[in-house]
Amino acid sequence: MNDPRDIRADLEPGTTDDEARVLQSVADRLADDRPVPAAGFRAQLRRGLIDQGGATITPRPARLRIAILGYASSGALLLVVAAVGLVGVGPFAA
Repeated sequence: MNDPRDIRADLEPGTTDDEARVLQSVADRLADDRPVPAAGFRAQLRRGLIDQGGATITPRPARLRIAILGYASSGALLLVVAAVGLVGVGPFAA
């Protein structure tokens, strides 16, 4: 099984073994020295998320279906204009 901290797969193909070892040591040091919130804060955050019972659902924007229909219609119209131009007819014929 691969080590999740191994960065060799992410390196450029021309990277030498010495460079890869140096970069791996830097990556390991950065991962080890990464700041982590205090245990009390993490516990409080966990309790708050569990008590909340999931994400709150925001209400839909007014006239959402009309906006979707408008965007879809304008996109379809642009595709038709482009297709007509590719056929050789219309304002964008080359």
